Amino acid sequence: VQIAPTNEQQRILTILESTLAKIDEAEEALERVKRNLDLYRASVLKAACEGRLVPTEVELARQEGRDYEHASQLLKRILIARRVAWEKAQLEAYAKMDKTPPKDWKSRYTEPQTPDTSDMPELPEGWCWASIDQIVAKTNYGTSVRCDFESTGVPVLRIPNISAGKVSFEKLKFATVDLGVTVDDYLELGDLIICRTNGSLRLVGKCAVYDTSSTEKTHFASYLIRLRFVLRAEHGRWIWAILSSPMGRGQIEAIAASSAGQHNISLGNLQQFPVPLPPLFETSRIIEKLGEVEASIETLCKSSSLHLRKLSTLRQSLLKHAFSGKLVPQDPRDEPASVLLERIRTQRREMEGSTTP
Repeated sequence: VQIAPTNEQQRILTILESTLAKIDEAEEALERVKRNLDLYRASVLKAACEGRLVPTEVELARQEGRDYEHASQLLKRILIARRVAWEKAQLEAYAKMDKTPPKDWKSRYTEPQTPDTSDMPELPEGWCWASIDQIVAKTNYGTSVRCDFESTGVPVLRIPNISAGKVSFEKLKFATVDLGVTVDDYLELGDLIICRTNGSLRLVGKCAVYDTSSTEKTHFASYLIRLRFVLRAEHGRWIWAILSSPMGRGQIEAIAASSAGQHNISLGNLQQFPVPLPPLFETSRIIEKLGEVEASIETLCKSSSLHLRKLSTLRQSLLKHAFSGKLVPQDPRDEPASVLLERIRTQRREMEGSTTP
C-alpha cells in the first residue's frame, strides 16, 4: 500500500472526514426526499379515491347551473353496455360455429355481483359503489406456457414488467410455443393487469394499465389477471388508482389468502371488490390530475436518483484522489514516509523481541 507522510495523512483525513460527512448528509436528505415522495403519492391517491383531489361534478354543476349524470345512472349505462357486449360475443360465437342460437340463449347471461358496502365509508355526493365485476367486460388469467428471453414467439408480460403503474417492455420474455388463443385474448389499450400471487404480500395487487396502442400482439403470464373494462379509457386508470391507494391496498391485503409461503387473490374475490364510482366527467378530471402529479413525482424521483449517483461517483473520486496524493498539497517539510516506515519497522522488531521467550 502507498504510505503518505504522517502530517499529510492527517491533512487527508481532515478533508475526508469533513467532505464524506457532507456527502453522507446529502445522500440521507435525497433518500428522505424519495421516501416523502412515496408518502405524497399515497396521500394524493387517497384524496382521489375520497373525492378530494379535484372539484366534484356536483360542485361544478351547481356553480355552472347545469345538470349532471349521477354515478348510479352511469352504472346503469355500463350494465346495459356490458350485457349488449356479451350478447354480441355470443352471436359471433354461434355464427363462427355456423349454429343458430337457441331460444333461451339470452337467459344464460350471468348478472354481475353487487358489492357488499356494509363496512364501506360514505361517498361524496354524486358517487356510488360498484363491484369490479359490474364494470368489466372481460376478465381472465394469463398463459402458463413456457417463456424465455431468446424465443421469437409472442411477448408475455410478467411481474417485473409492471413498474410504477405502467407496463415496461424491458427484459421481456417470449412464448416458446403457440399460445392457442383468440385475437380478443391479447392485451388491448386500457386493459389493467394485476399481480394475483407472490411470496411478498406487498406485490400482490400490484397493477399497471396497458397504455400502448402497438399493433404487436402481447399476452401475459398466468400469475397475472387481466381486467378489460366496459369504459376502457376511464376505468382502467381509475381502478389502478383505487388498487394502488391506501384504501385499496388495505382491502387487497385483507382478502389475500396465504398458502405454502405464497399470497394470492383469486379472480372471484377481485370481482367482488367494492370500488367507489364517480360521475364520468369527474373520473376523467381525476385521472388527468393524477397524471400531472405522477409526472412531477417521476421527475423528482429521477432527479434524486441522478444526484445520488453523482454523490456516489464523488465519493469514489474523493477516495481515489486521497490515495493517489492529489487531495491535499504536499509539504516538503513533512517527515518522508520512508523515515516513518523505518521507525515502524524498528518498533515492530522491538515488540517482537520483547515477546520472545
